[in-house]
Amino acid sequence: MNIRFRFIFIMLLLAGAGIYMGYHRDLEVPLGRPFGEFPASHEGWRMIGQANLGENILKVLMPTDYLSRRYAREDGSSVDMYLSFFNGGPDAGRIHSPKHCLPGGGWTEISSTHTTLDLGGEAVNLARAVYAMGNKREVIYYWFSMRGRTMSDEFSLKLAEITGSMFHRRRDQSFMRISVQGDGAQEAAEQQIEDFLRDFYPVIRDFLPN
Repeated sequence: MNIRFRFIFIMLLLAGAGIYMGYHRDLEVPLGRPFGEFPASHEGWRMIGQANLGENILKVLMPTDYLSRRYAREDGSSVDMYLSFFNGGPDAGRIHSPKHCLPGGGWTEISSTHTTLDLGGEAVNLARAVYAMGNKREVIYYWFSMRGRTMSDEFSLKLAEITGSMFHRRRDQSFMRISVQGDGAQEAAEQQIEDFLRDFYPVIRDFLPN
């Protein structure tokens, strides 16, 4: 009798899951503001370059929208900013973590830590990493964001994606990466990135959905 009950329970559970997946549709969530309105200058920083992803890369990533820019200040500081957004719809892709993408491009992770920065009165969870390829070094700060929550690791992102889909019908997500490449001191690169984030984070939040 106990075995029969378990069998019926499992079959009902599978049937319920099948019905849920068949009728469940995640919402397509719009940006707070279109990336085309992102400022070319702000708080002493100005855009000095903008890149477009290649067609093959876009086919893999499938972002709803993205920005890839370089900003600089008069003191010579410069950072690369990459911001991508996925609206959660059936045609949108998902975030590809630097832990997977950069090694595939020939970069080796030297160090990686999780930290929290106070940016504009908000505690932002992010990863701080150093990568190398030959004599090149790159300091990277990055994080993932869903429904106004910031995350620095892939497990938290996946969990937020599952719970967001189940309870809110939302899988929209965004990815932010700020980096400095060169042979300078790591501490100086980190300071440039943190200066940029303190100036630009309120702007970034204004463009992303809550």
